[in-house]
Amino acid sequence: MSLKNNLHQLKEKYRGKKMAPAFNALHTFLYSPNETTHSGSHIRAVDDLKRTMNTVIMALVPVLIFGIFNAGYQHYAAVDAANGIIREASLFGNFLTWDNFIMGAWTVLPLVIVSYGVGLAIEFLFAVMKGHEVEEGYLVTGMLVPLIVPVDTPLWMLAVAVAFGVVIGKEVFGGTGMNILNPALTIRAFLFFAYPTWMSGDKVWVHQAVDLAGGPDAISGETVLGFLAQGKTSEMSYSVADMFYGFIPGSVGETSTLLILLGGLFLLFTKVASWRIMVSAVAGSLIMGLIFNVAVSAGWITETSTFYGLMSFEYWKHLLVGGLAFGIVYMATDPVTGAQTNRGKWIYGFFIGLISVLIRVFNPAYPEGVFLAILLMNVFAPTIDHYVVKGNINRRLKRAKNAMVLPTDGEGKAEKLKAETV
Repeated sequence: MSLKNNLHQLKEKYRGKKMAPAFNALHTFLYSPNETTHSGSHIRAVDDLKRTMNTVIMALVPVLIFGIFNAGYQHYAAVDAANGIIREASLFGNFLTWDNFIMGAWTVLPLVIVSYGVGLAIEFLFAVMKGHEVEEGYLVTGMLVPLIVPVDTPLWMLAVAVAFGVVIGKEVFGGTGMNILNPALTIRAFLFFAYPTWMSGDKVWVHQAVDLAGGPDAISGETVLGFLAQGKTSEMSYSVADMFYGFIPGSVGETSTLLILLGGLFLLFTKVASWRIMVSAVAGSLIMGLIFNVAVSAGWITETSTFYGLMSFEYWKHLLVGGLAFGIVYMATDPVTGAQTNRGKWIYGFFIGLISVLIRVFNPAYPEGVFLAILLMNVFAPTIDHYVVKGNINRRLKRAKNAMVLPTDGEGKAEKLKAETV
């Protein structure tokens, strides 16, 4: 007997019982639901929410795999640097190696396991307690979380943050589709405010299992933003190609701009993400970065200024470092917490990009502001949509009023025709 039939029998056996949501979730995750709508449906499509979530996960998998290789590569590069050896990245030379993959997997995969294990356990618990079906929203959140936290985050700390993010960030609002804040970013914010020394944003952890001639047991290497925030621009040796391809230290999923770009195109092709939010967010970050560049060129900011490093950083390079590109593609486009109206999406995305660079420059103690910018705009998204809708209603009422108030003399026919064409 096939697995599908066995799951279907278990589903029927536990129908109406306390554990029914758990078996239903497993059945519909592996197979398309075998139930049909007998009344009129609003939308007819071949996919469902689980398949939509899986589409996003498909766009994240290449980023995760690259991040695993990069975590291992950065470890060995830092070990070499501690021994006075400078290693230059070569994709098929010293990057895509089994040593890098094994070292990266050893540190990254536990984060993925804890993220999904704790998050889905809480999802199942709430579903059984409330007697509703298991919601699919955490399928993407569980993948996003290990990609946006430092690789050295203690597993117990991540478990506490995930529990907080799922319960406080989503379940208290009513579950998937009802939350006002992005759950993954809520988890990241909890870690940042509860354990700030672990979330500085300017260090990359390097696992150290060998003795370097009596040296330290662990090595921390600066990220690009760390160099810039501390004004060490002359000491930074990463090229534009390194930044674009992702051969730089940083959080697991945030280094390869190339793969993030390809993932964004995939989401746009499948119509899962909004191109308006992506384009406007990129525009906002470029404009803010250009303003800072102009301020430096005009001499308003000198090299002695605390903000000089990030202000003088070429405006378009902001998209190549840190989590800005990752946040724009995978988190700003969250359809639940983002703006819903077309005009609102332009405003929403623009301010995410602008505020991200603003925080990045003026907060050198934490030179990464994209997650704070997205959370802030999550809060303002309903307000933006409200005023966009209100403005549309007012314009339509004004047009209707002008069309109804018409003169009745002989010249009224021309005025009426003009009003109708408008």
